[in-house]
Amino acid sequence: MQEEQTEVLVVGAGPVGLLAAILASEAGLGVRIIDQEARTTARSYACALHPRTLELLDEVGLAEPMLHQGRRVETVAFYDHAARRAEVNLSKLGGGFPFLLILPQSAFEEVLEQRLRKAGISVDWQHRFAGVQEHADGVIADVEELGGTGTGYIVPHWETVVKRRIPLRARYVIGADGHGSLVRHRLGIASTRVAGPHFFAAYEFEADAPPEPEVRVVLDDSTTNVLWPLAANKCRWTFQLVKTAGGIEFPEKDRRPVRFAQPQVDEELREYVELVVRQRASWFSAGVKRITWCTDVAFEHRVANHFGRGHGWLAGDAAHQTGPVGVQSMNVGLAEAAALVGAIKKTLREHALTAPLEAYDQERQEEWRRLLGLAGGLKTRAQTDPWVAERRERMLPCLPAGAADLGRLATQLQLDV
Repeated sequence: MQEEQTEVLVVGAGPVGLLAAILASEAGLGVRIIDQEARTTARSYACALHPRTLELLDEVGLAEPMLHQGRRVETVAFYDHAARRAEVNLSKLGGGFPFLLILPQSAFEEVLEQRLRKAGISVDWQHRFAGVQEHADGVIADVEELGGTGTGYIVPHWETVVKRRIPLRARYVIGADGHGSLVRHRLGIASTRVAGPHFFAAYEFEADAPPEPEVRVVLDDSTTNVLWPLAANKCRWTFQLVKTAGGIEFPEKDRRPVRFAQPQVDEELREYVELVVRQRASWFSAGVKRITWCTDVAFEHRVANHFGRGHGWLAGDAAHQTGPVGVQSMNVGLAEAAALVGAIKKTLREHALTAPLEAYDQERQEEWRRLLGLAGGLKTRAQTDPWVAERRERMLPCLPAGAADLGRLATQLQLDV
C-alpha cells in the first residue's frame, strides 16, 4: 500500500474538526481531514454560539455569514414552573458580540466546510480512523476508506464495507471525533465520568406565535428543560427525561430523528409536548401547531484524563462532555481547536519542542475542572438568592460561557467561580 503524508491529520468533520482544519491551513500547515460519515450533519444539538466563539470566528472572517443565518439572544432566564427566578444578560459582557447566536448546527457546518473548500481542502468523507502507530517524528494512521454494498434478496439492505486501507503518515493527529472518539481510545487515554448519564428529548416545532427573544431554562425539583427561540415562529423544547420503573418516560419509537409523515404520530407527539409544557412551564402560552423534528440523546459530564500525548491530541467532545443547555462542550471545543493548532504550529515551525502542547493539556484540564465543578463549583455569597444557591450545581452547565466569561455571568447571579 502506498503511504500518504500530511503534517496534521484532523479526525472528525464536525464544527471543532472543521475549524481546526481551517486554522491549520491558515497557519500554513499541511492538513488532511477525514470523517467516517457521508456528509455534514442534517440536524443540530449544539445550536448556540457564545460571544467569545463569535470573536474567534470573526478573526478568520467567519462571523458575518453566521450572523446572517442566526438569531441573536441576549438573555438566559431561569424559571421554576411558572415563576421567573433569575437571569443572566450577555450584553453586559461587552465585546463585539455581546449575545448568543442561535442557528442550526447544519448551517454552521456548511459555512465552515465552504471556507475549507476555498482553501483547497476537501473533507475525505467516509474515511474511518482505525488505528495509529507512534514514531519518533509523528504517527502512521491506519485510515479505512468506506463504501457500501447492497445485500439480501427478500429484504435488501445497505451494508458498510472497507474499500481500501490507507497508511497516512502525519506529524500530529487532532482527534475531534466526538464523545465516542476512536482517536482517544487508540491513544489509550481514559476519561473520568463526573455525572450522568442524563437523558433528554428535543422537539422542534412551529408555534402559533413568535417566541420571546430569550433562552428560557426551567429548573424544577428534578429536571432541567430549555426553550430555544428559533427563526420566525419556530421553537425547540429540550426536556430532561425521567426514568421510571419501566424505563424512559416516553416511548423510544416516537423519538426517532425523522420528519413525521403519519398524522396520528404527529398528533400524539404534539399532545405530549403540550402536556409536558403544562406540567413544567405553565407560562408557555404559544400553541404547538406542528412537530417538525425530534430526537433523544444522552449526556454525561465527563473529561479525558489527558488532552493528548506524543503526537496525538484531542479537542471538543472527543475530550469532554457536559449538559446541553449552555452548549459549553462545543463552544469551548472551538477555542481548544484554535489553541491546539497554535501549539502545533509552534512545535513545527518554531521548534518549541513539547512545551506548548504540555501547556495546552494543563490549561484544558484546569478549564474543565471549573466547568464540571471539580474545582469547587459555583460558590454562594451572603446575598445569593436561596433558590439560586440550591440549584447552583445544576446552573453551572447552563451558563453559555467558558474562561473568564463564566465568572462574569456567575457574578450576575451573585455567585463566584
